[in-house]
Amino acid sequence: MENFTPVSAAIGGALIGGAASLLMLFTGRIAGISGIVGNLLQSSAGENSWRIAFVVGLIAGPLAYDAATRAPLTIAIEAPLPVLIAGGLLVGFGTRLGSGCTSGHGVCGLARFSTRSLVATLTFLAIAALTVFVAGHLVGA
Repeated sequence: MENFTPVSAAIGGALIGGAASLLMLFTGRIAGISGIVGNLLQSSAGENSWRIAFVVGLIAGPLAYDAATRAPLTIAIEAPLPVLIAGGLLVGFGTRLGSGCTSGHGVCGLARFSTRSLVATLTFLAIAALTVFVAGHLVGA
């Protein structure tokens, strides 16, 4: 939160909402990352082109930002590899259990007034708040 600016957050939110709207408008698909990536290996070849383009765009975006601004984004991951693997598996399990991820439910589902997405998003937020409390105050991480 130390680098938070409302303007950049609003611009980022508008870009995400616009991109999700365009994907829905032109393909009828929901911009939920877990569904896009999770179905990448299960879909037919013709169905994969937009999925591949979406994932390539997720990777190319930060690289383009880095090239355009010459301000590299530094990311420091301090957790041990077993913790990262366990976290990834738990997130994958959770997205399957919840029939989607935060982007699918929080951005696209809420925009479509989905009750299931409202419940999922409230659950995500409640668990995130609980995790921060436990990690910060009880465990001391």
